[in-house]
Amino acid sequence: MKEILKLNEISGKVGAILTPDSYNVTSDAKDPCAIILRSFSMHEYAMPDSAIAVARAGAGVNNIPLDKMSEKGVCVFNTPGANANAVKELVLFALLVSSRKLYEGIEWTQNLEKNGEVAKQVEKGKKAFVGQEIFGRTLGIVGLGAIGKLVANAVLALGMKVIAYDPFVTSTDLAITLTSDINDIYKNCDYITLHVPATPQTKNSINKDTIALMKYGVRIINLARGELVNNDDVKKAIADGKVAKYVTDLPCDELLGVDGVITIPHLGASTAEAEDNCAVMAANQLKDYLENGNIVNSVNFPRLQAERNGKRRVCVISNDTANAVADVTSALKNIASIASATRGNIAYVIADLAGEVDENAIAALQAKALKVRVL
Repeated sequence: MKEILKLNEISGKVGAILTPDSYNVTSDAKDPCAIILRSFSMHEYAMPDSAIAVARAGAGVNNIPLDKMSEKGVCVFNTPGANANAVKELVLFALLVSSRKLYEGIEWTQNLEKNGEVAKQVEKGKKAFVGQEIFGRTLGIVGLGAIGKLVANAVLALGMKVIAYDPFVTSTDLAITLTSDINDIYKNCDYITLHVPATPQTKNSINKDTIALMKYGVRIINLARGELVNNDDVKKAIADGKVAKYVTDLPCDELLGVDGVITIPHLGASTAEAEDNCAVMAANQLKDYLENGNIVNSVNFPRLQAERNGKRRVCVISNDTANAVADVTSALKNIASIASATRGNIAYVIADLAGEVDENAIAALQAKALKVRVL
C-alpha cells in the first residue's frame, strides 16, 4: 500500500480517488511516495527521500521551493481553476464593498445607541454612506485565466464593461475589449482587479507610476498576491484621493487600520466547495502520476500524457534535455512507444515496453537521470 503524507487537513473526498485499498493518506506517514498540502510552508521542510511528487490543493505554490524539488526529481502539481468560482464571488463582493461604503455602514450601525430610536438614527446618518453603482462602469481585469474569465462573464451580466489584459491570451469569445497594452487598463478603468501570479515581471506592478496613469477615484482589487501592489504607494494615493478604495485578500501590518483599505483574511478559496474541488483535482493528478506517470498541471515539470501501450512503462526525469530521449532509446531495446516533453532544463520521457524490464538497462538510465520509475 502506498503512503501519502498530508501536511494540512484535506477534504475527505480524496478517499474516493486515493482509495484505502491502495493508498494510506495520513498526517504521520513515515515513507510517503507523495505529499498533498494546502498552505503548509515547505521551504524549511525536510523532504522525505521516498516522495516523488507534491500536490498543492490550490493554485499558488509560493509555499513550495520549486528549485529544490526539481533538483530532487520531485514533480509539483497545483490545481488551477479549481477554486475559480469561489474567488469570482469574492471579486463581486469586493466590487460592491468598494463602491457602496457597505463595510463602513455596517460597522456604524453596530455601534448605534440602543435607545429605541435606531430607525431615526439610521435615517439621519445614512447619508454619510452614499456610494456609487457598478452598472455602466468599466472593470479592468489583469490576467484572463480561469478566474479572470469567470469574473468577466459575471460583471458583464451586471452591466459593466470590461477591458482585459493577459500577455498569454491573444483572442477571446467574451464580449470584452482585450488589449495588448496594460496601460489601457490603467488609463480607462473605474475598477481594476488583479489575477496573476507574483513573478519578477508582476511584482509591484501597482505602484506610484502606474497609479499616476489611473482615473481619479479608481478602485483596486487584489485577491491574488500581496506582492503585486506597492502598499506604500497605494496608501499615499488613497490619502491624496487618487485611489478611492483598495480591497485586498492579503492583509499585512502596514495595511491594517488604514482608511480606504479593506482587508479580507485570505478567504478567496475558503469555501467548502472550493476546498473539495482543489483536493479532488490534486488527488486525481497524484493518482495518474503515481500509477501511469502522466503529468498534468505541474508547475516545474513538462506536461505529458500517454496512453498505455505495452507490458511495462518506464518514466525518466532528466536534466539533460538534449540527450534524454537518446539515452532511453539506447538503453531500452523493446520499446513499443515513446513520448517526451521538456520544460526549462527538465526533460521527461515515457517509454512503454513490449516485454519485461532489463534491470541492467534501468541501472544504466539511473546513472544518468534524476529519477527513473518502472510502472
